Amino acid sequence: MTAERPEQPVPDYVPGHDLLAGKVVVVTAAAGAGIGAAVVRRVLEEGAKAVVFSDTHARRLAEAEEALAAEFGAERVRQLVCDVTDDAQVTALLDAAEEFGGVDIMINNAGLGGTASVLEMTDEQWSRVLDITLTGTFRCVRAAGQRMSQAGKKGVIVNNASVIGWRAQEGQAHYAAAKAGVMALTRCSAIDLAPHGIRVNAVSPSLAMHPFLAKVTSDELLHELKQREAFGRAAEPWEVANVMVFLASDYASYMTGEVVAVSSQQA
Repeated sequence: MTAERPEQPVPDYVPGHDLLAGKVVVVTAAAGAGIGAAVVRRVLEEGAKAVVFSDTHARRLAEAEEALAAEFGAERVRQLVCDVTDDAQVTALLDAAEEFGGVDIMINNAGLGGTASVLEMTDEQWSRVLDITLTGTFRCVRAAGQRMSQAGKKGVIVNNASVIGWRAQEGQAHYAAAKAGVMALTRCSAIDLAPHGIRVNAVSPSLAMHPFLAKVTSDELLHELKQREAFGRAAEPWEVANVMVFLASDYASYMTGEVVAVSSQQA
């Protein structure tokens, strides 16, 4: 029997170093306490001129904006309800960034999961996960790429994929297919946008802990998932956000079309 893997302590939070100084950043699915919310905070800490962030939950968005404005200044934050299945709402989100000078960095975090065997999965379940997670990311990549190229900006797009796009997991056929699609979309759109000086990369997290995950996942399953990780713990959302910020920064200036695993998961 394999020995219990000890849970390693969470490292100290890394302070900002102005990696995104002066940039206008747009982030989807950023209300609450998950990766998107961690990215918004991280880009502000890294000196972004402004961040426009979205979600489908108006109340949580307003609460997040109020808290961030109090900490970082109201002139640097703007929230807007956006459903990435609606192209008009995606357009409105990019329009909001024009108020600050236009999008420099687009971080596509919106996605929807669920658990169902392919034997019982309905067309509606399949289509909804694909429309939000894959097609929604496509809509945002297209919209941001158009804005950046028209403005002559050498912008950056960062997508959120998942290790499930590489590795099989029971009941995750729709989500795995969507995230594998995000990886392929990242690689191909990077080639399309390279002549415009626009970089496109993705992160592929394994297990990132946040309150919603804890709410919908049993303690037994969480323990099992943590035991698959080399450090015996889930990533903190800010640890994933750090890699997304790196990809958005000039430190990754020669990287495009790459999918970077943010994972300690064993093969």
